[in-house]
Amino acid sequence: MPRGLNRLIYMDDSGDPKTGLAVFAWIEVAPWDWAEVLGAWLTHRKRMDQKYSVPVSKELHMTEFVLGRGRIAKQIPEEFVSVDGVSEWKEFGVTVALEGLKAISSCRGLKVGSIFRRGEPNNLHATKDAIYADWLLEVEASLEKTGELAMVFMDGDGTEKTFRRAHRELPRQSRHVIEDPIFLDSKTSQLVQMADHIAWSANASLMRVPKHEFAHNWYRDYLAPRDPLRAPREL
Repeated sequence: MPRGLNRLIYMDDSGDPKTGLAVFAWIEVAPWDWAEVLGAWLTHRKRMDQKYSVPVSKELHMTEFVLGRGRIAKQIPEEFVSVDGVSEWKEFGVTVALEGLKAISSCRGLKVGSIFRRGEPNNLHATKDAIYADWLLEVEASLEKTGELAMVFMDGDGTEKTFRRAHRELPRQSRHVIEDPIFLDSKTSQLVQMADHIAWSANASLMRVPKHEFAHNWYRDYLAPRDPLRAPREL
């Protein structure tokens, strides 16, 4: 019996080399919801352009802008300039990030998820390889039960071989996650940028870094409604 492609999974990763924490997060859409989900996000991006002059084509990479390090607009909006003339780029970044999380939370046809593992400090690469392989086996098993097919899209340029190897170790004749992971440049992939929002928020909720206190509950407050498990899951 022909099997249908039912799940498109867009992933990004996060973590901390010093503690060994590895995080993966994703958005999941059905092919028939893909256009609506992308359209909803593009509507959000156009609103950010109109409201804050953040171009639709500008990559929203949380690590770069949420703490005020990156410049997602050529000029900071006046409402984020203090009475002393100081540009509050962090406050601006937090505002844009929250707008993005709200857009994800309200997006119909979208599921989110995240997993984490605490490995050896300063050996983050190995931990990420292992947790990704284990996650892939779980996805494969769930698809086998339903008879569905899935594809995985990831941030990257295709030079990462470990994730590809995990896919190729699945039995070719019976596998349900088809193809290698499809690598997309986050600079041009809006859906990968959505996954980045989730990965950063999941990491913030797990690390509980004092300077990120403002974001400790972002996952709970904005993403849990779209996550069937309601929180990052240890794997």
